[in-house]
Amino acid sequence: MTDPVVPIPHERAEGENECEHALVHLNEYLDSEMTPEDEQRMRAHVAHCSPCLAELSIEELVKQLVRRSCAERAPETLRVRIHEQITILAG
Repeated sequence: MTDPVVPIPHERAEGENECEHALVHLNEYLDSEMTPEDEQRMRAHVAHCSPCLAELSIEELVKQLVRRSCAERAPETLRVRIHEQITILAG
């Protein structure tokens, strides 16, 4: 029999509850910047905590929207106008 997964990655600050700690580390989780053990703890926490799962879903959606928006290229006319303004200001 394996040990139960203890929710939440890293050490918690004094007085910090599990949800507060999880929310602080959501972006680390979404950016795959956690150790496999910490990822497993985060998954265990959000699997049993609806408010943290909802926040995780919102953060993931925002990251997807930003990623998609950043992939779009500005129209060439806008790029030319910005370049001209920068050249005038720098000159």
